[in-house]
Amino acid sequence: MNPTRTFFFALPLRTRPIGKTTQGKRPCQNSYTSRHRDTPNVPPIAPGAESLGSRYRACGLRLLLALLASAPFSGAGTEAAAAESYAESVVERTLDNGLEVLLLEDHKAPVAVVQVWYRVGSRNETPGRTGLSHMLEHMLFKGTTRFGDGEYSRLISRNGGDENAFTSDDATTYFAKLASDRLDIELELEADRMRNLILTEERFAPERNVVAEERRLRVDDDPIAFMMETLSAHAFLEHPYRQPIIGWAGDIQSWTLEDLRTHYDRYYQPNNAVLVVVGDFDAATLGRRIDTLFGSIPRGPDAPAVSIREETPRGARRIEVRRQAQLPFIVIAWQVPNFIHPDGPALDVLSTVLAGGKSSRLWEKLVREERLALDVGAGFSTTSIDNKLFTVSGQPQPGIAPEKLEAALLDQIAAVAKEGVKTDEVSRAKAQIEAAAIFAQDSMFYRAMLLGSWEMTGDWRRIDTYLPAIRKVTAADLKRVALEWLGTPNRAVGVLIPESAGTATPARKAS
Repeated sequence: MNPTRTFFFALPLRTRPIGKTTQGKRPCQNSYTSRHRDTPNVPPIAPGAESLGSRYRACGLRLLLALLASAPFSGAGTEAAAAESYAESVVERTLDNGLEVLLLEDHKAPVAVVQVWYRVGSRNETPGRTGLSHMLEHMLFKGTTRFGDGEYSRLISRNGGDENAFTSDDATTYFAKLASDRLDIELELEADRMRNLILTEERFAPERNVVAEERRLRVDDDPIAFMMETLSAHAFLEHPYRQPIIGWAGDIQSWTLEDLRTHYDRYYQPNNAVLVVVGDFDAATLGRRIDTLFGSIPRGPDAPAVSIREETPRGARRIEVRRQAQLPFIVIAWQVPNFIHPDGPALDVLSTVLAGGKSSRLWEKLVREERLALDVGAGFSTTSIDNKLFTVSGQPQPGIAPEKLEAALLDQIAAVAKEGVKTDEVSRAKAQIEAAAIFAQDSMFYRAMLLGSWEMTGDWRRIDTYLPAIRKVTAADLKRVALEWLGTPNRAVGVLIPESAGTATPARKAS
């Protein structure tokens, strides 16, 4: 078995990345895409990540996203590109067993993307059993009653396709991209593993060890990721967003096969799933085929609802994590609503004004002018189901105390809340957002991601409201939301303090 190779994604709509850390990588934990199989690399995910949200948001970003976010923007052709709304183009239906189906014809190339979204992530897990959703994602490639261990990946690869999966706070998603005349193969495989997974101790125990090693590599041995995990556990006192997607180390060791089987039976049901297909096909013909493949799967019991809501923070929270590292790292986080809230669009634009490239406010002030930081970042969670975090972050220049950079970051937030921002800053940020969103429509994978992630939030039709809402944001809106949401002392601060190898604090579960 090959060692697990993990990529990380955040959902959607853009990212403002912090630059490469001095540790040489950008760890994050918003979503785990586990390549525990020999398959080609997946296509770049759409500009849909925020940097440093409730998990570390700085890395779900590919080079394409950076290019999209910084590309010169012209209003010419914008309306034409966006003229065909998703509401006018998507064919939606719900099968008798509760499976939601979203079909979007896109004939620019003879390919198609299939994504199956299950409404289960770390948000649906309970203390003591964290990480089961991510573990189950691994197990879905270990074989069913019809197809053997690894046969799914081999079949997709043999037919020229790419496949993978990822787990996030709010969902677990399986996807494949292949020639449209091979679409039936992927649909048949997905229908099979929705309810026919084989779970045995012989397959479970070795894969649990793979996940434990994945955690050691991606969290415990990565100082920034470890600090971000600790910060999330303190930023949320009640809500399950405090839990790491990969699971706490102690929980991973205590999982049982029965835990996994219960999780599978509870959440992997057609009435807890959304099937998204985008590409070169006829929707009516494909719909009939989906009826045949998925319609016979019995409806399962409804998954339990997540009723926990985080209370208003009772005051400032601060954590300091000492790990082996070359330089400190600072993250300041506030609980904020997602994009659906009336203040969501302004918060989204504010994150770009603060750290959307080298012309952004934090970069200009703290990196270029005052030379306090090597890098800066800001993040906002667009499509989370519940309230998450708005973050600003930075890595100090060598010789700069982390407290000094922390104070400078807070000063910049206070300046926006008190003095506002210039109109040209707002215009530039909105242009970046709009350019990224429109240019990315060329990607079938991105379009499927939009449909799935917005449907997880509540309604895929909200895609059509995104850019109009962004266009309406004004400088006054940014000043108001900065004061209302970021002007409070109820923030959570995380600081990575470097230590030498001999004195680094061992990894342990947060209380």
